[in-house]
Amino acid sequence: MAGSSFGRLFRISTWGESHGEGLGVVIDGCPAGIPLTEEDIAPYMERRRPNGGAFSTARNEADRVRILSGVFEGRTTGTPISLMLLNTDQRSRDYSNIMDIYRPGHADFGYDAKYGFRDYRGGGRSSARETSARVAAGAVAIKLLGMLGIEVSAACTKIGDVDFSDREAAEAYIADLRARQDSVGSTVVCTAKGVPAGLGEPVFDKLDALLAKAIFSIGAVKGLDIGDGAAAALSTGSSNNDPFRMADNRVMAATNHAGGILGGISTGADICMTVYFKPTPSIARPQETVDRFGNETTVEIRGRHDPVVGPRAAVVVECMTGLVLADALLANMTARADRIIDFYR
Repeated sequence: MAGSSFGRLFRISTWGESHGEGLGVVIDGCPAGIPLTEEDIAPYMERRRPNGGAFSTARNEADRVRILSGVFEGRTTGTPISLMLLNTDQRSRDYSNIMDIYRPGHADFGYDAKYGFRDYRGGGRSSARETSARVAAGAVAIKLLGMLGIEVSAACTKIGDVDFSDREAAEAYIADLRARQDSVGSTVVCTAKGVPAGLGEPVFDKLDALLAKAIFSIGAVKGLDIGDGAAAALSTGSSNNDPFRMADNRVMAATNHAGGILGGISTGADICMTVYFKPTPSIARPQETVDRFGNETTVEIRGRHDPVVGPRAAVVVECMTGLVLADALLANMTARADRIIDFYR
């Protein structure tokens, strides 16, 4: 299977399946000298891990990351960093009834069409469980960004059309969905503050193109707005353009309809993204489908599943954004000869 690596200079390769022995990631290109311990990664894993609450699956994985290489005496060494976490609460028997059935809304049919074989236990590599490895890697990238004063944060803002900050209303909505054996979509907002101007390339490797690739690589993502996003199609140039002004002896945008990126290059303004997730496709109510032998049938998906993606996926958005920015920062070091000369002089 190709396509399990991401990034150019700060590059990651993830491995593992939802119901295998474990998952992990290898980070190549991380600079030496970054303070890093397993405890630095733990808070990010805790935000992603299922906790059995109102908005989460009952699957209970500790998601304790082990650093196997690339760190010595609490600092990165510049060599590949290998991170691993074990699966301890998988229940593969929950999927025995769908081993030959294509689940609506899932990648089952596509996998079979591509490979002629699929791991039906929780979706294998297409499972949201794979994102745990990305979060571990993203935590390292965000540690690097923090040393440069760059802050990345993401949070779920809506489940369906319900404001997620109103937890009482959100929990009541989810309780009703669970009773009806259904799920709902969600919205996540991500902001990166302190990003310097000049990151990204002007043609194919535009910063917004790289961010879009990263965000759309997250399962269940169906839409992305950067800045005003789709709303810009309804605006005029005079209202959508961001005027430039001088502040603190530097060029700054007075507004931020562009979301911090123009012409594929960061402007120094906050990078603002809104990410839209589809409803969790694993629902217990009967659904029409077919099996791999061409027989029409119905399926009721058993097992433990999130009723909504956004609350746990927010940290995945945050970490994928961190990976893109860390990579772009390293790539930008070769953009100007004068800075290369200053570095080596």
